[in-house]
Parts: sequence; structure tokens; C-alpha cells
Amino acid sequence: MKRFFKPFVLVVLLVVGVTTFAQETLRFGHINSQQILRDMPERTEAQKELQLEAEKLQEQFEFMQMEYQEKLQNFTENQETMTSLVKQMRERELSDIQARIREFSSTAQEDLQRIEMELLQPIFNKIENAITRVAEEQGLIYVFDLSGNSLLYHSNQSVNIQQYVREELGMF
Repeated sequence: MKRFFKPFVLVVLLVVGVTTFAQETLRFGHINSQQILRDMPERTEAQKELQLEAEKLQEQFEFMQMEYQEKLQNFTENQETMTSLVKQMRERELSDIQARIREFSSTAQEDLQRIEMELLQPIFNKIENAITRVAEEQGLIYVFDLSGNSLLYHSNQSVNIQQYVREELGMF
């Protein structure tokens, strides 16, 4: 029995020692990246550029709508005097315009989303790089983002690196 007791005690002490050492050296941090993003001047510029693109697309959409309304009104006012062949052509033309408007609307939404990602991706990268540099400087092994809904708790031992990242990004 004594033969097994000494190795057992040694293993228990080793496990407790490693666990205690690990708890003392592990450092965690947290940040609200959405708040950082909102405060970045680059985001304001990106939003302005996105707004200009949206306005251009809106103008084109309104032009297409106006064209459709004019042709529909013309068709409605003159349909009684049209031959059946002309009436069918105008109905097909109106239908084609409606299809183009739907396609344009769908494509415009996709384009705006793509442009937004193209404009914001460099900003996301800049924030991520700053977080990485600060985490390495602070000796953190994980940084949790408080802007997501997945973090339910953080203790006072978790380091708030918000201000450090703001400084790293030149935001005072």
C-alpha cells in the first residue's frame, strides 16, 4: 500500500501545483469592438461613401419607377384605341420594365452590401491588429468581445483593454 501511496501523493501534488500555476498566469481581456468601430473616424468616412453610392442607386431606381409609371399611364389612357397586337406589346413592355426594376432593386442591395464590406474590412483589420498588439503587450491569452451576445459573464480579473486599443489606434 505504501508503494502506491507515495506516487499517488506525488501525482496529486504535481496536478495541484500545475493547476495553481496555470490559474495564476492565465490572463483574459475584454473589449467592445462595436463601440471602437462606432468611434473611428474611418467609419464615418466609409458611411459617407456608402451613402453616396446608395443615393446614386436610389436615383436610378426612381428614374426606372418614373419610366414605368409614365408608360403605364400612357397605356391606361390609350388602351381602348390600341389594336390587340399593340396592346400585347405594351403589356409585355410594362412587364419587362417591372422585371428590370425588381432585378435592379435586388442587385442594388447586393452591391451596397458588397461595397459596405469593402469599405469596412480595412477598418475591421485595423481594429483586430490593434487588439492583437495590445493583447500581446498585456500578456493576455484570450480577449472576449462584449459586443456579441455570447459572453454572459466576465470577472473583475478580466482586463478591459478598450482604452489601450483606443490608444493603439490613435483615438484619445
